[in-house]
Amino acid sequence: MEGTVLHEIRYIVDDKGERRAVVLTWEDYETLRSAVSPQSDLLIGLSDSELHALAEGMLSPKHQERLGELLRLNREGQISEREQEDLDQFLAQVDSMNTLRARAKYTLQRRGERGPDRVAERDDSC
Repeated sequence: MEGTVLHEIRYIVDDKGERRAVVLTWEDYETLRSAVSPQSDLLIGLSDSELHALAEGMLSPKHQERLGELLRLNREGQISEREQEDLDQFLAQVDSMNTLRARAKYTLQRRGERGPDRVAERDDSC
């Protein structure tokens, strides 16, 4: 939605003058609606090559080595508090990376089924 320009925004306010709702023109509503994927797992706005790069992404060798070392220390019960924090951070990053990889693969799969121009369209048959 970056770069989206809305034409006219009006607010509904309460008795105290605080904003409680937004009124958009139909054109602005359609602009916002088209910018949001109806399937939140789809990664819209990325090229196929960018999606492939995400889908095949992995930790750098340096980070893989450090993660392996931290896992070994943890398994042997010799991990320090600071190293445990590092391990937790690494594992959170790996989880995020795996989620992003899965979303990239899913988006590519959907594009293969429907074509790149139709990825963000709503599919009411599901």
